[in-house]
Amino acid sequence: MNSIDIYTDGACKGNPGPGGWGALLKSPEAQKELCGGELDTTNNRMEMMAVIEALSALKRPCKITLHVDSQYVLKGMTEWLPGWKARGWKTATKEPVKNVDLWQRLDALVNGGTHQIEWRWVRGHNGHPGNERADELANRGVAMALQKR
Repeated sequence: MNSIDIYTDGACKGNPGPGGWGALLKSPEAQKELCGGELDTTNNRMEMMAVIEALSALKRPCKITLHVDSQYVLKGMTEWLPGWKARGWKTATKEPVKNVDLWQRLDALVNGGTHQIEWRWVRGHNGHPGNERADELANRGVAMALQKR
């Protein structure tokens, strides 16, 4: 099974507003950069899209170290998800889970797939090269979205 490090980030100019996502995929043999954006979105949605797009780009099962600077994505996937699913995609206060469409996509990619994923939190804007590159890609995604106007 191939080992890969993935660094993801999201960006939003206004929240909601134009946003972008970026992902850096690094294996010992290769490196790939992905980015994209949307005109009307939120930072949390872009953080999630970065992970979704990175995992969707993989063509075979991998052992993944997934570096995120989003506590929302990290806690959602490692703490909150089982409860949401058990409650029919409701929060502990019986409210509908926000961004449920993306949580369901992410759940299918992570828990329905054949990848082994280790989640790691990295402090954003703190000089970590992988995270800084993902941030640059996310901002490129914002620019791409703005060109679609």
